[in-house]
Amino acid sequence: MSLSWITPDLPKPFDTDRCNNGFERWSALADRPAFEHLAQQIGDIAANKPKRDVLAAMFGNSPYLGNLCLRDPDIICLVFDQGLDVAFDAALDPVRKSADAAQTDQATTMMMVRKAKRRAALVIAMADICKAWSLDKITSAISTTAEVTLEFALAHCLSATAKQRKFDLPHPDDPLRDCGIFAIGMGKLGAKELNYSSDIDLIFLYDHEVVTYIDHDRLQQDLVRMVRDVTRIMEERTGDGYVFRTDLRLRPDPASTPPILSMLAAETYYETVGQNWERAAMIKSRIVAGDKKSGDIFLEILRPYVWRKHLDFLAIQDIHSIKRQINAHKGGSKVVIPGHNIKLGRGGIREIEFFAQTQQLIWGGRAVALRCKATCDALRELTKFGQVSEQVRDEMLAAYEFLRTVEHRLQMTNDHQTQTLPETEEGLHALSTFLGYDTLDGFKADLLHHLRKVESNYAELFEDDIPLAAADGNLVFTGTEDDPETLENLRHMGFENPTNVSVTVRGWHHGRYRATRSRRAREILTELMPTLLKALSQTTNPDMAFRAFDEFLKGLPAGVQLFSLVTANPELLELLAQIAGTAPRMAKYLGRNAGVLDYVLMSGFHDELPDADTMLDELNTRLAREDMVEDWLDTARRWANDQKFRIDVQTIQNRHTPHQAGRALADVADVAIRALFPRIADDFAQKHGKFDDGGLAVFALGKHGGQELSPGSDLDMIFVYEVPEDAEESNGEKPLSPGHYYIRLSQRYINALSAPTAEGVLFETDLRLRPSGNKGPLATHFKSFEAYQLNEAWTWEHMALTRLRAVYGPQALCDRVMETTNAVLQKKRNPDDLLRDVYDMRNRMDAGKGDSHPWAIKMRRGGLVDLEFIAQYLQLAHAHTHPEILSPTTREVFKNLGSAGILDGEEAAFLANAGSFWLALQAILRLTTEGPFEPKNASTDLRRMLARAGQCDDFDALQVKLDETATRIKAVYDRLITEPAEKLPPRSE
Repeated sequence: MSLSWITPDLPKPFDTDRCNNGFERWSALADRPAFEHLAQQIGDIAANKPKRDVLAAMFGNSPYLGNLCLRDPDIICLVFDQGLDVAFDAALDPVRKSADAAQTDQATTMMMVRKAKRRAALVIAMADICKAWSLDKITSAISTTAEVTLEFALAHCLSATAKQRKFDLPHPDDPLRDCGIFAIGMGKLGAKELNYSSDIDLIFLYDHEVVTYIDHDRLQQDLVRMVRDVTRIMEERTGDGYVFRTDLRLRPDPASTPPILSMLAAETYYETVGQNWERAAMIKSRIVAGDKKSGDIFLEILRPYVWRKHLDFLAIQDIHSIKRQINAHKGGSKVVIPGHNIKLGRGGIREIEFFAQTQQLIWGGRAVALRCKATCDALRELTKFGQVSEQVRDEMLAAYEFLRTVEHRLQMTNDHQTQTLPETEEGLHALSTFLGYDTLDGFKADLLHHLRKVESNYAELFEDDIPLAAADGNLVFTGTEDDPETLENLRHMGFENPTNVSVTVRGWHHGRYRATRSRRAREILTELMPTLLKALSQTTNPDMAFRAFDEFLKGLPAGVQLFSLVTANPELLELLAQIAGTAPRMAKYLGRNAGVLDYVLMSGFHDELPDADTMLDELNTRLAREDMVEDWLDTARRWANDQKFRIDVQTIQNRHTPHQAGRALADVADVAIRALFPRIADDFAQKHGKFDDGGLAVFALGKHGGQELSPGSDLDMIFVYEVPEDAEESNGEKPLSPGHYYIRLSQRYINALSAPTAEGVLFETDLRLRPSGNKGPLATHFKSFEAYQLNEAWTWEHMALTRLRAVYGPQALCDRVMETTNAVLQKKRNPDDLLRDVYDMRNRMDAGKGDSHPWAIKMRRGGLVDLEFIAQYLQLAHAHTHPEILSPTTREVFKNLGSAGILDGEEAAFLANAGSFWLALQAILRLTTEGPFEPKNASTDLRRMLARAGQCDDFDALQVKLDETATRIKAVYDRLITEPAEKLPPRSE
């Protein structure tokens, strides 16, 4: 056999000791019984210089190939005896017939495919090192090895499943024929461009109309188990090695789908949420195993998806967006050779592939010749088509062949899946020697030449594109693998977990959220991504901000409108980033109510809220346009949610004091009640009529009464009605007695506020402070209210009454209720009984709901509850002589107590300011925190925001002020209440 196929410039052995050791072991093979028949050939090869040089190139440069030579000397002998092609065919012959797979057990199958792959890889490596085969033939041979072994494994697993009486195979002696199950080879396998250590990218599908299955309920479950068996046979390492690692992540939405899908499910996915990078991946798709007839039908169905008949300008825009996320350089960029990734790095193989595929996607719908799978073929056809010059084509082809050869040498050295150059000079020298270079400098010069040619030609694609507003570096989220430069860029931007960001963004592009299910939404999001990530990265905790934005996106019902709005108004993105970075609860709310962002763009959003009368006119104008109860409720909710969001945004931006915010929120609640309730009452009267006189009044208590509402606060309310003494029932079509009438009307009022509609809830309500508490009727007759408060109410109910405020109802009735309330509050009390009652109630509250956490603003000792108890106790104790101290607002109470001389002026000012301090912190925490606040987990932004709200220079100073304020309030509480109460004699019966 002629040895002319051996190149004269074979690589010299880099490691001569290993080479010599390899030949010693080679010669020793002749003495082993298993190779006795090859003894003469083994000796001849060692003695023949051209043959010896081939072995020396493997022994001295590749431990992996050296071991293969010693394990399978017969295949080496066959190569030198009958040639590379014959030896390659002989390596795969044992696993070419699927009928043989049907007769073997799994252990034998695993051994056979591993041996076939091992021997085929050795032949291919010899052809590669000797430059006997072209690059196309080398990669095609590796791909053929993958196909043949995969088919054998699939045939075995199909047959084994059928033997369990789960399949009725049409041809048991040829399991794959007409079975309805097939594997699509993607990427390099599909294009017959595999490298030595490639994963094989596969999509397993089945045709449900072809598969003959006995138990259809178990079809998916058993097929999944079968596919997992196939992949295990291919990639599990045994004493015989492994065949190929398999990667199933190119299937539709791999994070939420099983390893094998029906053709119908896959078709539906690609037609609805398939992405342009998936179209690009499908360029290389090819049926590589199983029922090729069914597989070809599926690829034909998909052809219009991959190759658009007309130029799809939205798709082109999306492709250009992807291109512009890549940090392309026309030349002169610094490439550090040690550790450079020749696949994913600058000027690498990926850039050559992307250069070809993007242009194929754009023009391949009209030019059938551009639909070729192999990268080199695509480059040649693009030149014929007029899209790529001959010079660029030749430069890219030369670079592709060079870089793929480097990739092969890297991988065949130790059978590692790598495209990264060695980090050390010695490692680089070893690689350059294996490539046939005499000097390392020669290799480096050639490598840089090709990388820069690719980089420059690749950057030409970007010449007409306006770069996206991104930080320097890649921001690429296509495919199934993380782009190394993107991860590094994200890390540089400040994300501590860039892999999580990359995986999550890819999930957005897979359409896993409602907001990203439409193609247009994903295309706009692609365009928006660099600006979005840059905005999130500028918060002090980018990872937390990103997670909050993900929650926001998860809640959005749709995305196109919002993404378009943000694209047109970049200031919205800054606000979203601020909210995501500091107020995740607001981000969740936004996800459910994204329409509120329209309101942000209106002029005056950042101005102070108008007064209650102006807001009432505005809401009445909106409600007047509607004539249905449901429309009133939705309109009121939209209006109120806009106002509450505006107040919340101004709160986190520190644009107003806590009292201004509390007053504003209370005004919004009051306005909603005053605008809605008359309409609800009129609608109620349509059926039940009215009473000639009297009516129903609404009163606020608690923080609503004190106009100190915090974000998310309930509305504490009571309803009081009055009717003429002789009124027996209303005058409507379905009359009701006064009690039933106003109780049912009160229920309507409550529903108007708290019933969930499509626009959410207006306000949650709490009616437990009404006379007799939960056991009492929803609405109370005025006389019952008066009698109860004067004769039956407990001290704690009178304490709550200090914050009563009229909100809506007949003026005469409101005045009478407030007169009665003032009379009750100004009543002279037994000081000892009052003191005991206040002291006992606070202790019971502390025992049941107390919280010693320093940031339990409301319930900690010295917190809001202690402060409010002081104010309420002093009002009940002194209002009979100083009625001017009464006020529903705690801050005003302390000011009045100071003016009346009941408290020292300095102490009164401290207590008033302490109330503002607690309310400010409570408002921020309610907007930003879920669950107890833990300072160690708080972002820098939140700490800064809290410090600003507490009027401190920094968070450490705030913590000091927090404890000092609580300590001082508790001292006042103890002096006024605890110490005197504990000195009292036991309560008399």
